[in-house]
Amino acid sequence: MSIDPGLRRLVLGTVLAAFPGTTPPDWAPRLLADGLAGYTLFGSNIADQAQVAALTRVLRQARPDTVVAIDEEGGDVTRLAHTTGSPYPGNAALGVVNDPALTRQVYRAIGAELALVGITLNLAPTVDVNIAADNPIIGTRSFGAEAATVSPHSAAAVQGLQEVGVAACAKHFPGHGATVIDSHDSLPVLDDPLSVLRDRDLPPFAAAIGAGTQAIMTAHIRVPELTGADPATFSSAALVDLLRREFGFTGAVVTDALDMAGAAATAGGLPAAAVRALAAGSDLLCLGAEVDAELVEVLVAAVTAAIAGGELATSRVEQAVERVAALTAWTRANATPEPVVPELSDLGYDVARRAIRVEGSLAALAAGVGPLVVQLESGSTIAEGKVPWGLAPHVPGVVHLAAAEASTDQVRALAGDRPVIVVSRHLHRSPALRTLVEKLVTDHPTVVVEMGWPSTWRPAGTDAFVTTHGASHANGAALARTLALR
Repeated sequence: MSIDPGLRRLVLGTVLAAFPGTTPPDWAPRLLADGLAGYTLFGSNIADQAQVAALTRVLRQARPDTVVAIDEEGGDVTRLAHTTGSPYPGNAALGVVNDPALTRQVYRAIGAELALVGITLNLAPTVDVNIAADNPIIGTRSFGAEAATVSPHSAAAVQGLQEVGVAACAKHFPGHGATVIDSHDSLPVLDDPLSVLRDRDLPPFAAAIGAGTQAIMTAHIRVPELTGADPATFSSAALVDLLRREFGFTGAVVTDALDMAGAAATAGGLPAAAVRALAAGSDLLCLGAEVDAELVEVLVAAVTAAIAGGELATSRVEQAVERVAALTAWTRANATPEPVVPELSDLGYDVARRAIRVEGSLAALAAGVGPLVVQLESGSTIAEGKVPWGLAPHVPGVVHLAAAEASTDQVRALAGDRPVIVVSRHLHRSPALRTLVEKLVTDHPTVVVEMGWPSTWRPAGTDAFVTTHGASHANGAALARTLALR
């Protein structure tokens, strides 16, 4: 079936696609010229600052008002620094330091880096209130476990980004922080009443809207009282009645990546998810990293067929395109000609140091021969990707052990008479690693370092328990200094 060119262009104006590699393939600028809204950049698109700036110039040559988006949260989720780890601590560390003015300064610095290379939309900040200690996808991406903490930092982050002309996108509406399932893998369900969400999850979104956030990202989570059988991404009750009418949001609603199982599997595929998201009130359809020209055309065909079949109103798509146009107009009007990136040593690393908490004594590390540093490896989330973390980038001789291979006897044999520093993320979630540490601390001088979201678990007998509230390059460098390892 042939598609009317005008309708095709209209539908393309709602699509935020992606492409492989560090230079755009031929089809990427062609689709922009045909009306595609823009692209999201991932780690695979990024080599260095000059390359990213050249890449975004190519995209804008195809169409000056192209949306160029990225997930640059700082902390554990970074794209610009995916080969080294972020020079900024993440939201959990900022929440612990609890200085909104400093959060604004950090996000302004992040925004300046993005503006410098031509990126206009940051899919940040994460404003979810991380209620569940076992949350597998938010964790250190959150400013805290209470709305009273998260709200002022959410507003500050939005202000910092937008002061340098980079549009902020607060996420994940109506709140992903109380889930214990990753929506990349399946559809989380929150059975809490809407009244609970109003007190617990929604205030940071209100704060972000009050601060002028240009965009808000949906969550692929189901809240039966609000969204019925659907995720929020497919719910007009969530996106229109609550977000727009009650909260007064007038900016662009961006979907979380529609290839995630919480959306695509629920709808019966990515094209169907795109139709449902638009019908519910989303404006910009984020497609994830694995995209080619054929997939974009399949999605466009599905949306145009839905319009032809009366499932989706043309006026709804026109409204979405108008909101995307307003977003790009804002970024062009507020662009910073020469953004200044501050000296990182005076900002990110200092904040990371201030976020470290030590329970107990580090005296054992100063006695005799230097300690053995053991990094117990944990997997990374899809949002984080395989970014270097921990002490290895900062301290020589770190021993890496996988959970399936590590044993207490092995660590003791490697350490000999030396004290041990055990570094990991989310230790409390791994029964095997918990047991290893609990046995080790009973008869060996041990400092335990948690670089993930802190829990209440503390192994009895440890000399010290150290919490960094993140595992970025900045967090690791600050930890090395705290432990006197550098």
